[in-house]
Amino acid sequence: MITLAEGLRLPTNALDYTILALYFAVVLGIGFAARRSVKTSLDFFLSGRSLPAWVTGLAFVAANLGATEILGMAANGAQYGAYTVHWYWIGAIPAMVFLGLVMMPFYYGSKVRSVPEFLLHRFGPSSHLLSSVIFAVSSVLIAGVNLYAMAIVLQALLGWPQWVAIVVAGFFVLAYITIGGLSSAIYNEVLQFFVILAALIPLTIVGLKRVGGWDGLTDSLSSSHGDAFLTAWKGTGIGEANPLGANWLTIVLGLGFVMSFGYWTTNFAEVQRALSAKNLSAAKRTPLIAAFPKIFIPLVVVVPGLIALVMEPSLGKSKDGLQYNDAIPVLMRDLLPNGVLGIAVTGLLAAFMAGMAANVSSFNTVFTNDIWAAYLKKGRPDGYYLKTGRVVTAVGVLIGMGTAFIASSFSNIMNYLQTLFSFFNVPLFVVFIIGMFWKRTSAAAGFWGLLSGTVAAMINYFWLYKQGIIAIPSEQGANFVSSIVAFVVGAVVMLIVTLITKPEPAEKLAGLVYGTRSPDMEELPAEGDDAWYRKPALLGWGAVALAALCYIPFSF
Repeated sequence: MITLAEGLRLPTNALDYTILALYFAVVLGIGFAARRSVKTSLDFFLSGRSLPAWVTGLAFVAANLGATEILGMAANGAQYGAYTVHWYWIGAIPAMVFLGLVMMPFYYGSKVRSVPEFLLHRFGPSSHLLSSVIFAVSSVLIAGVNLYAMAIVLQALLGWPQWVAIVVAGFFVLAYITIGGLSSAIYNEVLQFFVILAALIPLTIVGLKRVGGWDGLTDSLSSSHGDAFLTAWKGTGIGEANPLGANWLTIVLGLGFVMSFGYWTTNFAEVQRALSAKNLSAAKRTPLIAAFPKIFIPLVVVVPGLIALVMEPSLGKSKDGLQYNDAIPVLMRDLLPNGVLGIAVTGLLAAFMAGMAANVSSFNTVFTNDIWAAYLKKGRPDGYYLKTGRVVTAVGVLIGMGTAFIASSFSNIMNYLQTLFSFFNVPLFVVFIIGMFWKRTSAAAGFWGLLSGTVAAMINYFWLYKQGIIAIPSEQGANFVSSIVAFVVGAVVMLIVTLITKPEPAEKLAGLVYGTRSPDMEELPAEGDDAWYRKPALLGWGAVALAALCYIPFSF
C-alpha cells in the first residue's frame, strides 16, 4: 500500500527524539485531564455535548487530516499536479457547508448519538442494524490503514521495526481514548492540528525557497510536464486524456457530489465531532469553521508534492526508485535540520494518530450504542455501557492492526480509501438524502436502497472494472464511476420500493424530514450566538465563495 524507497532514513538525533517524547507525554496528559469529565456514557462517547464550536471545528478538520491524506495527497500532487485541488475545493467544501446548514439541525436536534441511530428513527431497525455493521467494518478498515501506513513510514524514516511502530502508536491511541473518551480524542486532535501545521509549513516554505519560489516551481513544472499540469480543468473534457483519468462530469458528479457528500455528511468519524458541540448553533458551525482551514490545506500538502517533483525529477519514474508516496519524506530528508526534523516526524506521527483515533472513537460509539446496547444487551445500567465502550476501544485498536494488511494490494493509499468511501459512504448518503427530503420514502426502501447501492458499487469495481469489462483509465476514475453507480442504483431501488410499500406515519417523521420540526429541536440561542460573525449562513456561503476564488489561479 505504501512503499517508501531505500535511502530515505532521516538523520535524527537526541533532540528530535526528545521532541517526540514530549509530544507523547502531552498526549497522555490530555487523556488524564479529560478523564475527570467522564462520568457517564454520554461523556465518554460525545463529551457530554459540552464542547465549544472552535474546538469541535478544529477537531473536525484534524480528524480528516490524517497522515494517509498528507502522504496520499502529496503523492497525488506529484502524480496528477493541480488536478489534486479538486479533492478540496469541489470534493470537500460544498459538502461540509451542506452538512452544517442542512443536515446538522436534524442530527443534533434529534438527539441521536450516531449517524446509524438517525436511520433507526427514520427507517427502523433493519436499516439501522445494516448501517451500523457497515460503518463498524469501514471504521476499523480505515483505522488499520493509518496504523499500517505509519509503521511503514517510521520504518523507512527512523529505522523502527514495523511491530514497534504499530505497538507504540496503537498503545498511545488506545490509552488516551480509553482514559478520556471522545473529549481526550478531540482535544488531542486540536493539538495534533497545530503540530501537523508546524511540520508542514516550514517544509513548504523552505522547499519553495529551494526551487526558486512559486515562479521557479511553475516554470520548472511547465517545461517538464506541460502547462496543463498546473491547471485544474484543462484536459477534462469528455473524451480528452489527462493524468487523473477523469473528465469534468465524473469530477463534478462522482467526486464533487456523490463521493464528497457521501463522505462528509454520513461519515460518523467526522459527524461525531459536531454532535459533541455544546448546542445546536455550535454543532452547525463545527463543519463551517473547519471548512476555512480545509480550503488552504493544499498549500501545505499538494504544493510540497509539486516541490518534491522538481527536486527529484525521477519521482515515480521507475519501480525501483523513488515513488510518488516518497514526496513528503524526500523533502523532510533533504530540507530540514535537526530539531525542525523532530517536529516534522512528530507531525507525521500526530497525523497518523489523529486519523486512527477518529475512526476508533467512532467505532466504539457505533458498536456499543447501535449494536451491543440496541440488539445484544438491552436495558443495562449506564455504567455497564461506559465499561463496554472502553473494552470495545481496545478491541477496535487490535482489529485495526489486523485489517491493515488487507490494503497491501493497493499501490496508492488514496485509491484504497476512495474505494472504501464509494462502497460504504455513498450508499448511506443516497438513503439519507432521499429519506430526509421525501416524506413518502418507506422503511423498506431505506434498507434495500442501502444494500443495493453497496452491492452495486462492489460489482462495478471488482467485476466490471477489475475484470476489464469496461475500460476506465485509472483507479481513481473507477472510484468516481463506482460512486455514481452506487448512487443511481440506490436511488432507483428506493423509488421503486417506496412506490410499492406503505409510507411511514406522518407523526413519526417530525424532526426527521426537511420541512418538519419536533418540539425537541427548539433551542434558545446561547449568549453571543447571534453575533454576525457566527451566523452559519454567512460562514457557509463565505467558505463556498472563497473556495471558488481559489480555483481562479489554477483555471487558465
